[in-house]
Amino acid sequence: MKQVLIAFGRAVLSQLHFKMLLLTILPFVVSVAIWGVLLWVGLQPTVDWLHAYFAANDGFRTAGEILGWFGMGALNTVVVPLIAMWVLLPLMILTALVFVGTLAMPVIVRHVGRRNYAELELRRGGSLAGSLWVATYSFVVFVVLWLLTLPLSLIPPLTFAVQPLLWGWLTYQVMSYDALADHASAEEYRDIVRLHRWPLLTIGAIAGAMGAAPTLLWLGGALSVIFFPVLAAGAIWLYVLVFVFSGLWFQHYCLEALAQYRAGRHFTPTIKDIN
Repeated sequence: MKQVLIAFGRAVLSQLHFKMLLLTILPFVVSVAIWGVLLWVGLQPTVDWLHAYFAANDGFRTAGEILGWFGMGALNTVVVPLIAMWVLLPLMILTALVFVGTLAMPVIVRHVGRRNYAELELRRGGSLAGSLWVATYSFVVFVVLWLLTLPLSLIPPLTFAVQPLLWGWLTYQVMSYDALADHASAEEYRDIVRLHRWPLLTIGAIAGAMGAAPTLLWLGGALSVIFFPVLAAGAIWLYVLVFVFSGLWFQHYCLEALAQYRAGRHFTPTIKDIN
C-alpha cells in the first residue's frame, strides 16, 4: 500500500505540471468536436427510432412498471432519451480512452520517464498495435458488462459499487500495458502485472471510483435530458482528466516496480499487504 500511496502523491505533483494540465485539452477538444457532429446528425434520429420501437412493442408500459417498482415512475416520460444517453455513454468513454491512449499516454510516458526514471533502459516490449488491441478487447468486455449491469444503475447504492468496479478493471487492463510498453520487455511486462496484480487492481478501483463521477451527471432525470449537450461536454472533459491522472498514477507505480524488479528487489504484494 505504501508504494501505491507514493505513486499517488507523485501523480498529483505530475498532474499539476503545466504540461500535464495542457495535455487534457487536446483529447477533450477532439472528442467534443467529433461528438458534437455525431450528436447533431444522429441524436434525434436515434431518439425517434427508440420512441417508435417502444410504441410498437408496448415498451412504455413495461418501462413504467419497472420504474414504478423503484419509485421513479415519473421518469417514464423521458425514458427514451435517457436510454439513448446511456447507450451513447460507453461510446463517449471509448472516444476519450482512445484519444488519451494515442495522444496523451506517449507524452505521459516520456514526461515521467525522463524526469523520474531516466536511468531505466527502454526495451520496448509493447507496441501501438498491442495497445490498440488491449484497449479494444478490454472495452468490448467492458461494454458487455456495462449493458448487463445497466438495470442496476437505477439503484443509486449499486451504481456506486458497480461502476467503480467496471472502471477499475478497464483502467487496470489498459493503463498497465501502456505504462510499461516502452520501458519493459514482453517478459518483464507479464512478470510485473503478475507480481503486482493486487496493487494495480487497487489503483484501478480507486481510479474507477473517480471515473464513475461523470456518470452522476446522468442521474438528473429530465434535467439531464434538457442539458444533454452541456452534460456531455462536461462528462467528456472529466473522463479525459481522470484518464490522464490515472495514466500518471499507473506510470509512476509501474516504472518504480520495474526499477525494483531489475534491481532484484521485487516482491509479490498480497491482499494483506495492500489493506
